[in-house]
Amino acid sequence: MKYLYILLICVPVAIAARYLNGPPGLVFVASCLAVVPLAGLLGQATEELASKTGPRLGGLLNATLGNAAELIIAAFAIRAGLLELVKASIAGSILGNVLLVLGLSLFAGGLKNGMQRFNRTLAGVNATMLILAVIGLGVPSFFNQSIEVRSHVAVEYLSLCVAGVLMLLYVLWLVYSFTAHPVGHQADTHRARPTWSTSTSVGVLIVATVFIAWLSEILVGAVESVVLSWGITEFFLGIILIPLVGNVAEHLVGVQTAIKNDMELSLSISVGSSLQVALFVAPLLVFLSLLMGNPLTLVFNQFEMIALVAAVLSAALVSLDGESNWLEGAQLLAVYIILGVAFFYLPS
Repeated sequence: MKYLYILLICVPVAIAARYLNGPPGLVFVASCLAVVPLAGLLGQATEELASKTGPRLGGLLNATLGNAAELIIAAFAIRAGLLELVKASIAGSILGNVLLVLGLSLFAGGLKNGMQRFNRTLAGVNATMLILAVIGLGVPSFFNQSIEVRSHVAVEYLSLCVAGVLMLLYVLWLVYSFTAHPVGHQADTHRARPTWSTSTSVGVLIVATVFIAWLSEILVGAVESVVLSWGITEFFLGIILIPLVGNVAEHLVGVQTAIKNDMELSLSISVGSSLQVALFVAPLLVFLSLLMGNPLTLVFNQFEMIALVAAVLSAALVSLDGESNWLEGAQLLAVYIILGVAFFYLPS
């Protein structure tokens, strides 16, 4: 993880390139690379604070701030009116977690340790939650055309209603996870003891958040120019590239813990992060968008929904038996690569 902090040099590069009118491509790449170590620092500061608050409150803190970088980037994109980019990043984050991260974790962990086992009951609960989350996100998408004929406002109300229900479901999932299945959190005991003081953790948390917000604004401002100059679609940028930016550090932790044969923690990182995005980040963005004057609806296009359904079903089938091997990881990676190639060639 520490080698990622070398990328902190990209922070002044991105800021200088932005305000000295550098090439949009340089601004975009530098800001993307700069967000990676800042997101890592944000995650580490959160874990340091969580280790001092006890497992339940610490788990809630991790769950709430685990996707802070992605939430900040999405908020600036909403303010800029890039609503389709935001929805693509939501779908892409879920796809990246359940296919790329989980796939890499199972593949690397399987090669290193052979057959790996984890809590089958908790994995089944999380798999069911993922399927329900996709159903919730899919209802406005499938009903959109029929309701739109009657009233666009009704589509917005439907999205708000679904967002509220998903957030309630998220709270219930947290309560269930912290009370009914403490086994799933025993992996936390394998982590190193806290090395930062509370004041240091809070300071790093604040500074990292400020710089992520600043760089997110720079990143979003360069999107349109990059789309034109690179010849890629805004959709591909949102569904593949941007979700990787704020989650690289977390992704690496998930793979590393699988290699260490701690599949409980690895699964909680990949599947848990997907649930946070679907049940917390996406609904929260719907409500935040109202305050920004750019209402965001939970209406995803057919390609996003097909990909989400395929990804969630694949992940559920792999995790329901409580065992994993490298071949199952390769299968999930294959699905992600196929979808990525399809998204690349998809016209805007």
